[in-house]
Amino acid sequence: MKAQRMFFVLISLVLFMVTGCSNNGSTTRVTNDSIDAEEVLTLDPDADIFQFDGVIYKTNIDWVEELSLTKNVQIGAIKTRNDANTDFNNEMSNKLPVGAKIFSAKEREDILLVETKEKLSKYLAIVEG
Repeated sequence: MKAQRMFFVLISLVLFMVTGCSNNGSTTRVTNDSIDAEEVLTLDPDADIFQFDGVIYKTNIDWVEELSLTKNVQIGAIKTRNDANTDFNNEMSNKLPVGAKIFSAKEREDILLVETKEKLSKYLAIVEG
């Protein structure tokens, strides 16, 4: 009887962990848990950032630079540049030139690739949590 109870507890634990840790084939999407341009630039006044779909993206992050990423489809472009204040809108940057193309990365949804005449840069979504 005790062995059956222990077996039941063990099986329940395994099932709980398998179903609780599974993503059911879904992909992780970046959510906007609101870190804005002001917060990022207060912590790092020299940060190279842009806003896309309500999320701030930042480049020159060591571990991101080491990733091998493939440019996917173009999802936008930098429409305005704002190096005067921290009031940002979508497709606005503080250092990227107007017209820079924004691409998704095949390997990750939390990193966007931005192409300028000079280079292709990796930008990580900056979100809380």
